[in-house]
Amino acid sequence: MHKPLRIAALAAACAVVGAALYGAGAATAGQSTANSTHEPYNIGLLVKDIDTYYGTTLDANGVYQASSTSPYAKDLASLDKAARKYIDQAARKAVKKGEKPAVVFDIDDTLLLSLDYEKKTNYTYNSTTWADYVAQANRPAVFGSPELVRYADSKGVTVFYNSGLKESQRASAVENLKKVGADVNLDAAHIFLKDAVNPPSYLSACATPGTWTCTTVQYKAGTRKHIEDDLGYEIIANFGDQYSDLEGGHADKKYKLPNPTYFVS
Repeated sequence: MHKPLRIAALAAACAVVGAALYGAGAATAGQSTANSTHEPYNIGLLVKDIDTYYGTTLDANGVYQASSTSPYAKDLASLDKAARKYIDQAARKAVKKGEKPAVVFDIDDTLLLSLDYEKKTNYTYNSTTWADYVAQANRPAVFGSPELVRYADSKGVTVFYNSGLKESQRASAVENLKKVGADVNLDAAHIFLKDAVNPPSYLSACATPGTWTCTTVQYKAGTRKHIEDDLGYEIIANFGDQYSDLEGGHADKKYKLPNPTYFVS
């Protein structure tokens, strides 16, 4: 995960709170920066808005959790319902056409919720603290997402994961996904992570051994292209919490999950 725009992104995030769900065709950034002398949105108030949206509470173990009755959870439930209906229909159509249907999921804040990290770091990113957090392999699930993974699998749809986590974080990611019940296709053939040391040949335009210059869009779209063109699948749906998870094509439908805490370009 790689969050170059944290606190600055909080101002942009206020437009997302309470209205963060987007379906196909809505994956264009639309983010803006302050361009006037007007006083920007107050960060303290925005954090309160974010806490209200998540229904943030501190549990008995000192971990910040989202509430299952929060606006966030309700938005996810709405997305989940629509996605299940679509996957069922799209999978049957793909099979009739002789295609191999697949879905692609981002991991951070699409399957595994990082709210506790965000709160405890005051929405700032540090590569060391983030690596330590990921290594704990104890993030809670994003509401409904592991169930959606299993649902797609039950419909004969192949599940792939396309994450900004590093190759060195693979074991932790797999362990955490198993813990939350997203235990489908957790092998190297289905989980794509950033490997700057030995990048795959299909990313050669922006990554060579030891040199990684790929943007998030180049990396994720390039991976989806590989899944379709080289592996022979038809990606019927792509799920992510960032617009950059979704841009670049190679997916029939895009689902933007809500995330008002950071923005990855």
